[in-house]
Amino acid sequence: MNGSSFTPEELRRYSRHLLIPEVGMAGQRRLKDSAVLVVGVGGLGSPAAQYLAAAGVGRLGLVDFDVVSESNLQRQVLYGNASLGQRKVEAARARLNDLNPEVEVTMYDRVFDRSSAMEIANGYSLILDGTDNFPTRYLTNDLCVKLGIPNVYGSIYRFEGQVSLFDGRSGPCYRCLFPEPPPPGSVPSCAEGGVLGVLPGVIGSLQAAEALKWLLGIGEMLQGWLLLYNALDASVDRIRLRKNPECRVCGRPPEEIELIDYEQFCGVPIAEAPHGRPMTAKVAPRELVDELKGGKDIKLIDVREPHELEISALEGTINIPIGSLPERLKDLDTQQAYVVMCRSGSRSARGVDLMHAAGFGDVRNLEGGINEWARVVDPHLSVY
Repeated sequence: MNGSSFTPEELRRYSRHLLIPEVGMAGQRRLKDSAVLVVGVGGLGSPAAQYLAAAGVGRLGLVDFDVVSESNLQRQVLYGNASLGQRKVEAARARLNDLNPEVEVTMYDRVFDRSSAMEIANGYSLILDGTDNFPTRYLTNDLCVKLGIPNVYGSIYRFEGQVSLFDGRSGPCYRCLFPEPPPPGSVPSCAEGGVLGVLPGVIGSLQAAEALKWLLGIGEMLQGWLLLYNALDASVDRIRLRKNPECRVCGRPPEEIELIDYEQFCGVPIAEAPHGRPMTAKVAPRELVDELKGGKDIKLIDVREPHELEISALEGTINIPIGSLPERLKDLDTQQAYVVMCRSGSRSARGVDLMHAAGFGDVRNLEGGINEWARVVDPHLSVY
């Protein structure tokens, strides 16, 4: 059997595709001969990978460096209770192999950064971006332009999502739309702001549709358009995008594009930066308990949103949502000792950096946030 022929089982599996004139046998062979790299097998990558595998894409690469946790299950539909604690790429491959054993699934359980991206992406004809952070989005864009392959982009937040297909060879790339990243902390992640569970399914499925259309060479793709979806009012809008001839990436020859330090470019807070960089000053929950019992004068600032305090809260804290912290600093005593806290320690790390930059001396981050406090100090508090 040659690489483009089908077994009787495959013909039965793909029969609904074969009935479509725009797909047929020729299109199904194109899918079988294709290779797609899915970067991030979370909310967006879960539905996208499932539909790409079900459609018969011959090879799927899965990039993720995380394990399955309970908070994933509300939206990451590749996983279930039996997957908890497993490496995401391993759990995802098992599910996709069960869904379609004809698809070759390659796992990359490693950090996707400038040192590994070229090696990982080698041999793929398209990258589907399922990430939730700006450094990886910019890296994925620059890598795709350098390799001359499309980048199927998606993003989600609460009730809203975006989708596009960027191909710097013939249209705009992600940097044409967003030349510079937003200020650090100005765009909350789903872990900080939440997301309606069904939204990643909608946006991830749209990404998969764009990938399949490009692989099949059919239909009108979203190249040159940004699709905006709002689940609250069921509205769908499209914004026209233009290629920037002065773009620092797609406006240059591919061989001149260099993959940079994207964490530094996006201003990732020191506390979140990998590879052994210095960490923001922090204190563990038990250590803080000991200091408070010892009489140290410490004020706690909780930078979560007010509705989060209904889930769990510590008495005596000052609630200043992270978005309001810069304007509220004038109301705080720079000589006072503070510990800043949030749900898990990410937003509060940014708060500590803001306060240090404003001249506050004794400010630390509560390591692990109120969730860690609940685990090691007060098990009566809810973890979310």
